[in-house]
Amino acid sequence: MTSIELRHIGKRFGSTVALEDVNLQIVPGELLFLLGPSGCGKSTLLRIIAGLLEPSGGSILFDDVDVTRLGTEQRNAVMCFQNYALWPHMTVRQNVGFGLSVRGGPADGRSARVAEALRMVQLEAYADRKPNALSGGQQQRAALARAMVVAPKCLLLDEPLSNLDAKLRLEMRGEIRRICKSAGYTTIYVTHDQKEALSIADRIVLLQDGRIVQIGSPAELYYHPKSAFVADFIGQTNLLNGTVEETLSDGVRVRTEVGTLKAAGNAGKDRRAVVVSIRPERIRILSGGAARSPAANHLAGKVIETIFLGEVSEHWVEVKGHRLKASCSGPMREASGDVVLEIDAGDCVVLPE
Repeated sequence: MTSIELRHIGKRFGSTVALEDVNLQIVPGELLFLLGPSGCGKSTLLRIIAGLLEPSGGSILFDDVDVTRLGTEQRNAVMCFQNYALWPHMTVRQNVGFGLSVRGGPADGRSARVAEALRMVQLEAYADRKPNALSGGQQQRAALARAMVVAPKCLLLDEPLSNLDAKLRLEMRGEIRRICKSAGYTTIYVTHDQKEALSIADRIVLLQDGRIVQIGSPAELYYHPKSAFVADFIGQTNLLNGTVEETLSDGVRVRTEVGTLKAAGNAGKDRRAVVVSIRPERIRILSGGAARSPAANHLAGKVIETIFLGEVSEHWVEVKGHRLKASCSGPMREASGDVVLEIDAGDCVVLPE
């Protein structure tokens, strides 16, 4: 297991700033995700850690050893690319052992190391097949085994599931986490898929315009975003512009476009401009004479659209000219016409404007 530290990493391509003052500590054995929109710098950062790009400034340490000017093979950082890059004329066993043969060293023990790598990715039965006889998920696991067999200092994954269909991507999420955690390697994983990151990561690093905007566990980023950008990028949310009207002993009262809402937490000074984030699944739709919680916020609205997604139904509700999304689990809910939206104060997250 390897610790990795990035100190003031910057990268410029001519006049374009790809990364600026990136500082990050990755603990041994951690499965860390680099997440963000296209062009945010996540793939550039991964390539800098791998040694495929040289930073314009800053330093990279593996176990407190400066590797900034070392090549990929010298720092022993192994990357798995999107296209797997398996040799089509070789068997799975030969592909997995290719890195060992290129690196040289004693032949004794190579077969055992290849067999162990295949066991970890559960491909022992496919060892003598060619890549074109494997499914997409099996090819991905073969690429992982090839990376792990050389005992890398760290494992770098560049959107490894992007070439798979939606169902197989879901199946491979758990597989990748199982493989990486059982191997014990420090793993850095790049993706733009929020659900992929939420379901696999130990921690997520969210980047925007070449800078880190928040680092934390999936739950921390989802439930405690530090900005409207984080709230909007991680999952789905309703964002409402507002002004703090009053600071209470147990929260604040915020005047928004759809009405006054009570929110938990401390938003700072009164009259301060803020943004309120409300996750769709935290909104309850009440119709008819349904009982209301006296401590919750209530907004009167009208259902204008419903989308059935199988396990979830999404409802768009118009409140004072603004559209709010509410998600309901279970079978498709009969929500139509005039309704009341019920939202607990703790589910109204106040963010800086």
